[in-house]
Parts: sequence; C-alpha cells; structure tokens
Amino acid sequence: MTHGRSKLASVVLDNSLLLVVGTIAAVAWANLDLASYDAVAHPLHFWVNDVGMVFFFALAAKEVFEATLPGGPLASPRRAFSPLAAAVGGMVAPALIYVGLASTLGPANLVRGWAIPCATDIAFSAMIARLIFPPVHPAIPFLLLLAIADDALGLLILAVFYPSGALSLPSLVVLMTAAVMLALWLRRRGTRSFWPYIIGPGLLSWTALYLGGFHPALALVPIVPFMPHSPRDLGIFDQQEDGLPDTLNRFEHWWMVPVQFILLLFGFANAGVPFERIGPGTYYVLAALILGKPVGVLLFSGAARVLGGRLPPGLRLGDLLVVGVTASIGFTVSLFFATAAFTEGAALAETKMGALLSFLAAPLAIVISWIVRVRGGRDAVTPRTA
Repeated sequence: MTHGRSKLASVVLDNSLLLVVGTIAAVAWANLDLASYDAVAHPLHFWVNDVGMVFFFALAAKEVFEATLPGGPLASPRRAFSPLAAAVGGMVAPALIYVGLASTLGPANLVRGWAIPCATDIAFSAMIARLIFPPVHPAIPFLLLLAIADDALGLLILAVFYPSGALSLPSLVVLMTAAVMLALWLRRRGTRSFWPYIIGPGLLSWTALYLGGFHPALALVPIVPFMPHSPRDLGIFDQQEDGLPDTLNRFEHWWMVPVQFILLLFGFANAGVPFERIGPGTYYVLAALILGKPVGVLLFSGAARVLGGRLPPGLRLGDLLVVGVTASIGFTVSLFFATAAFTEGAALAETKMGALLSFLAAPLAIVISWIVRVRGGRDAVTPRTA
C-alpha cells in the first residue's frame, strides 16, 4: 500500500496521522476561542460525518468482508473463534463498566453512550502494536483480527442502537431493496468500475438510511460485498493486494488517501472540546476502555480456549494483556459513536474528551510490555502473513 509514496507520506497516511493533526488543531482552537471554532466546525458536521465518513466505513467493511472469504482469518469458525471471542469480550466488558458507572454515579443521561468505549481504533492500535512487538510476533495479526471483528460489531451497533432520526421502515425497506437489486444487477452485468456502485446503489442506500432514520455513514456497507472481488483473501492489509485488478481492491486503493483527508476534517470538526468540559462522561469512557478492554479480552479469550478455541502459537498471556490494553485506544470510532449518541451539550463534550484521552492507553501498553517482557524472534512463532 506504500507503492509510489515517500516513506514519510506512507507513515503519515498508513497510520492516520492526519487525523491527529486535525484533532490537535481542533482542541487548540476550541480552547483558545470556542465561539469562532464552533462557527467554522459546525457547518462541516453534515458533510464530514454523514457524507465523508461513508468512505471510511466502506473501507472498514471491505476488510471485514475479505476476512470472511476463503483463506481469510474469519472464514474458518475454528480459526475465527478466539479473536471473535476476544472482540466480543472487549466490547461487553467496557459497556458493562460504563453503564455501571453511569447508572450508579450519574447523571443517568450518560447511559446512552454505552457503545462509546466498545470501539477499537484499528489504525492507531496497530501502530502501537508494531512499536511494541517484533514484526513476526503473532500478537500483531491477532490484534488486527480483533479490531476487524470489533469494526464489524461496531457497524451493527451503530445501525441498530443509534438511529439518526425518526424511524421510517417503509422508506428504508423500499429504497434499500432497490439499492441491493441495482448492485446485484451491476455485478451480474460485469461492471468493473467502482463508480457506478457508488453513484447508483450507494446513493440509494444513503437515501434509504437517511430517510429511514439510520446513520447514512453506513451507506456503502451493504454495497461493498457486491463489488467484484478476489475469490480469496491474501491477508489483513497484505501489500500483495496492490497489484490486484478487482473492483473492490481498486476501490480501496483509490479512496485510501482521500479517506485520510476526510479523517483530518473529521478530527477537526468533532474533536474541539475545551478542557474545562472534562467531566463524569470523560472518566467513565476512560475507565471502561482502559480497564474493560483488557479484562474482556482476557476473560473471553480464556472462555474460548475452554470451549476448544486456540490462541496463535507463541502468544502468551502477558502478550494478550498488552493486546487488550493496546485495543483500548478507541479514538476515531469512539468519537463517532459519541456524536451518534449525544446531541450538543455536556454529555457529548465529556464523552468526546474520553475518546480523545484513550490515547493514554498507548504509553500504558508500552509500560506493561516492559513489565511482562514481551519477546520476539524464536520465542514467537511466525503466523500467517498479515
């Protein structure tokens, strides 16, 4: 995925560092002059959150879908069991901790944000994992699998639990059926360009979700599987995909760079929170992420082993703990869930700050990796290429 780009550009784009730039700019501006920041950021919300983020979630859906193809890590139930269990645990435990804190300590309206700490930011978690673990360590592909499964469940949560308006099932069913039928027709007639899938079924799907009361950022998620694709999965973010001519891979390679600039705008439009807005929601999100993720990953991975699942060879309990803490970086998806859960006000500002401060999991994961003595080389068995 780095072909034709400088090393610096590859590092910036592959690790979503433009999102960090947009976030830092937003936080700085909001703390210097909140009124002028809001005047600039507020008009961007619809175009960034409801339109631009369509392509961010489409790329996430692409990785989830390909992982279920033959040869993919989620194609075999036995292979997928452990990372799926870890992903579920890494969502259930944070949600329970968050709801427990919000319902016990209040205010009660914060309970609606229960999904915010369920998220794992795949780009930043993977970046930290690569800093901690040697390149051949099985913890890295395991974390990527966990994050992909987390993305899949997160898309489902967003669709089901966070409608963007009054529900209109007839509008949703009629227009979404038309979108799927058109996508199927394009596929059957051998349409190779991805643009007709975006302009036709994608626009119909967006309208179906928007009028149906669901979040339109998910518009391309049901369309992605209909794009012509490779019959097998080469691996998670495998660079061999660069040479594949199929429609789905060309869609990813065309949108990869634009999505990073969309994320820059997303960070700028949504992350501007004054530090004085830190409050209970901030602490609940942080506690749920940093405590709940590793606890859930460890408990559910252990349960999976009891039920016959297997961890990758060379992945120790201490490594799994580090994976759980690294997965606590919610950031992008947590921030998006916050904007879906709350309208403007204290709850939104507090939970946004919790999503931003989940970056604290990165130095914590590094410290824990020193304590548990993460090893590599011959101590870690090289897994399938990721």
